[in-house]
Amino acid sequence: VRVCGADPDEAPEQLRRSLGVVFQSSVLDQVLSVQENLRSRAALYGIRGTAFSRRLAELTDLLELGELLRTPARQLSLGQRMRCEIAAALLHEPKILFLDEPTIGLDAVSKAAVRGFIRTCNKERGTTVILTTHDMQDIEALAERILLIGRGRILLDGTLDELKRRRPAQRRLTVAYGGGALPVVEGLTPLRDADGHAELLLDTDLLSVSEAVARISAQTEVKDLSVSGESIEELVVSLYREYRI
Repeated sequence: VRVCGADPDEAPEQLRRSLGVVFQSSVLDQVLSVQENLRSRAALYGIRGTAFSRRLAELTDLLELGELLRTPARQLSLGQRMRCEIAAALLHEPKILFLDEPTIGLDAVSKAAVRGFIRTCNKERGTTVILTTHDMQDIEALAERILLIGRGRILLDGTLDELKRRRPAQRRLTVAYGGGALPVVEGLTPLRDADGHAELLLDTDLLSVSEAVARISAQTEVKDLSVSGESIEELVVSLYREYRI
């Protein structure tokens, strides 16, 4: 394995300076304040004096840590702690940032803040981010390249669009209707139909969305209709079934 051109056995110090890591277990000393934690962490990488002040100011602005710097680590909420853990991992400006389930257990506001920061870190600072997650919204919001892993093997490697194209061209139609019955059409499979509300699976290789809507409208009064694709959760489940995982 070579990381950033370095062999871990031959250049471990070079490799350590290239990596930032955030695991589920905290690296913060619970007694020290956030600023004291960051100062001691920076010292491990030889970052002191004005160099530390500059880096602290950058991360404080980027991660909105201002109100937290004097707070003991033990008093941080989960979302606050995650922002501080990421700051600690970035003090030495690593080329690659590894994040292990960074949004697990966070509320919606904290999740959005962490995802926004990860995007900024990648796009504006050129940091490569490797993210392990079971949160499908993390994948949709952040991932440019996806590796699907099962039983220790890489099953798929590609973009989200490439993964979606592996599945049949299907759409889900949700219809509220009255004054008639839904049409029986090849490519349009009822999943649920009761009390004027139906959910249909549309195979767009056989029938386009506009054709399906026209067929339904010709046979019954459509009160409401929505079209959605396969969710990322459904996509991942179906792919694991395909590989019998």
